[in-house]
Amino acid sequence: MTKRIQSKYKIDRRLGVNLWGSSKSPLNSREYGPGQHGQQRRKPTGYGVQLLAKQRLKGYYGNIGERQFRRVYQEAVRRRGDNDQNLVGLLESRLESLVYRAKFAPTVFAARQLVNHGHVLVNGKSVNIGSAKLKEGDVLEVREKSKEMILVMESVASNQRDVPDYLELDSKGMRATFKRVPLLEDVPYPVQMQPKLVIEFYSR
Repeated sequence: MTKRIQSKYKIDRRLGVNLWGSSKSPLNSREYGPGQHGQQRRKPTGYGVQLLAKQRLKGYYGNIGERQFRRVYQEAVRRRGDNDQNLVGLLESRLESLVYRAKFAPTVFAARQLVNHGHVLVNGKSVNIGSAKLKEGDVLEVREKSKEMILVMESVASNQRDVPDYLELDSKGMRATFKRVPLLEDVPYPVQMQPKLVIEFYSR
C-alpha cells in the first residue's frame, strides 16, 4: 500500500470526520484530534474553514499531493461552468477514483495500487497512471488474470458501498462504463464536502 495507508485514520481524527465512512475509524470511539492538544476546541477563522474544506476534499482522494491538487483546481477554473462542480467532476474522472467507485478496490489507496501494478484496463489497454482522466463512454475493467485476486473479489462482493449511477457496472465481468461526469450531488461522499470553499481557498 502507499505510505499513508498505515496512518490514514489519523487523517480522520485530525480533520474531525469519518472521511471514508469506515467502521474502523477511531472517530467512532474518540471524537477529537490526535495528540496531547487534540481535545482543545478552537473557533475556526474564515481561512480555517476554507483550509479544512480543502484538506477534507484532498484527503478523501488519498493519493493527491498539494501541487497536483492545485493543478486540478487550475483546470477547474479554466473550464466553463461552475468551478466547484468542475472540481468535483475532474476528481471523479480520475482512473483511480473510478476504480474505487466501481468497487474493484476497497479503499482509494488500494485503487491507486491496483492501477499502478497494471491490473486495470481502459478501453482494452493497460493504464498504470492513477491520475489518468477518463471521458464519457470509456470502459474500465480488471485485467483477466487479476480477477481472481482476493482483494478484488472481496471488494466487488462487499455490500458496504453502492456503485453510483454515473457508472454502468458489470460486476460479473468486473467491467464498468463511465456514463457521465458527475455533479457534486451525484457523488456518494460519506461526509459533507464543500468544493465552493476549496475554490475560495485557492482564489485568495
